[in-house]
Amino acid sequence: MASLTVLTALVCATLAAGGAAGVRVELTRIHSHPGLTASQFVRDALRRDMHRHNARRLAMSGTVSAPTRKSSPGGGEYLMTLAIGTPPLSYPAIADTGSDLIWTQCAPCGGQCFKQPTPLYNPASSTTFGVLPCNSSLSMCAGALAGAPPPPQGCACTYNYTYGTGWTAGVQRSETFTFGSSPADQTRVSGIAFGCSNASSDDFSGSSGLVGLGRGSLSLVSQLDAGRFSYCLTPFQDTRSTSTLFLGPSASLDGTGVHSTPFVASPAMAPMSTYYYLNLKGISLGTTALSIPPNAFSLNADGTGGLIIDSGTTITSLVDAAYQQVRAAVVSLVTLPTTMDGSAATGLDLCFALPSPTSAPPAMPSMTLHFDGADMVLPADNYMILDSGVWCLAMQNQTNGAMSTLGNYQQQNIHILYDVGRETLSFAPTKCSTL
Repeated sequence: MASLTVLTALVCATLAAGGAAGVRVELTRIHSHPGLTASQFVRDALRRDMHRHNARRLAMSGTVSAPTRKSSPGGGEYLMTLAIGTPPLSYPAIADTGSDLIWTQCAPCGGQCFKQPTPLYNPASSTTFGVLPCNSSLSMCAGALAGAPPPPQGCACTYNYTYGTGWTAGVQRSETFTFGSSPADQTRVSGIAFGCSNASSDDFSGSSGLVGLGRGSLSLVSQLDAGRFSYCLTPFQDTRSTSTLFLGPSASLDGTGVHSTPFVASPAMAPMSTYYYLNLKGISLGTTALSIPPNAFSLNADGTGGLIIDSGTTITSLVDAAYQQVRAAVVSLVTLPTTMDGSAATGLDLCFALPSPTSAPPAMPSMTLHFDGADMVLPADNYMILDSGVWCLAMQNQTNGAMSTLGNYQQQNIHILYDVGRETLSFAPTKCSTL
């Protein structure tokens, strides 16, 4: 989620007021509408991706994990389930490595709130709800207070995050969060800074909020001082399986077939400072290396360009100089006629018409993303999408010089480890539903 606009302000009010093990959370892809076709899913996912591209933004001794699940064919994000407050109220939130803020909708919601699958979190019902002082290091208003006299006790920081046409607004607070799907593996972490939103657009339907997993100080990864985290996203066609997000020491990747590539240092300026940049050096389709300019994915000194990996974006976007090479290579291997009807239905640029709605697509070679020191191999199901006789390239183009994004559709069935401490991304092909 990129190019974020954040407005903050100070408000004063009288509000009620341990260390963590690791965290384990299940992931599920959002079921935004079980009746949507794959083409409708892609169209809606692309719309959400565009909104977020325009607005991106534990002290751990053991394991923290969260169940994660993907949505129905109508959704393009993956949800992690966690609980907030005391007594804990469970809620599903979009797991987003492209932003930092943790937030959920709060009652009473006097503004505009989207329909969510769980009850609204009510601060008045929690005994651990507390103020996050405006001069806290985790306050979004702290920068504005630098060098100023301390604010009155009880002041809080209001925010308005604008993600393109999507947005959320509220007040920063402090709460206890509970991770884990059963009492035996639950971990409670107090003092988590989060956003208590009382007005939001409807771009987050299927969830009850969002959890930022980026590099910034407000992200769950940073607040837990996790050091590393991992996930394995189950396939989009599998709407019943769940996988798990691990944060902390239990996030590991062992065995054969593991590849590792270093993160590219993020620019210091926001919002680019929150992204996980990778050095993509080239792309092959089958045994053919594509003629992509060597600097197509370079991160420029002014913060433009580069490629990030993002769990909160669905469809991979490539700068046009690279996308056109991928597109041409796919066209050269597929003898089916192209169809504008499929492009209109999905919003994708390249679609082919199968002989009938029940026809199987032709065999295609794997696509390989050549990162610095590591190759990520994508089977055809990770870069092509099938829907009712239409078969489309599940990628889109970006203006040359713009940021490219490796989305979650391309990450399915790959176990991915973010080692933030060692500045390394590791990955291995895995049947994620078996983890």
